Amino acid sequence: MSETYSISDLARELDITTRAIRFYEEQGMLSPERRGQERIYSPRDKVTLKLILRGKRIGFSLAECKELIELYDPSHGNRKQLETFLHKISQRRQQLAQQLLDIQQMQLELDTAEERCLAALAGGQTSA
Repeated sequence: MSETYSISDLARELDITTRAIRFYEEQGMLSPERRGQERIYSPRDKVTLKLILRGKRIGFSLAECKELIELYDPSHGNRKQLETFLHKISQRRQQLAQQLLDIQQMQLELDTAEERCLAALAGGQTSA
């Protein structure tokens, strides 16, 4: 028999709350077995949770994580999943590059505003 996990086992091992695990279950991303009221999670559920957490860390939406997980097909390999993942990584890099440019532009604007304020204060002016 393969190893199974309780919700508290997974929460402790992956350092997340049981509430988060139940949320992912509500979103249809996990489907544990039930023994009465108890949820029994499989090794596949554990891997799915790890993938969700990794995806969230690198900025993927929950919908993107779900899409990638659903693309996995152990009987046909995971080429489609990997190709989609690479495309999403590229998109995320582009988003981050744009955000970096936006931040740099904002810093320049802050520098300019700060210089004007300091110059106005040094010159005895009180309007910005």
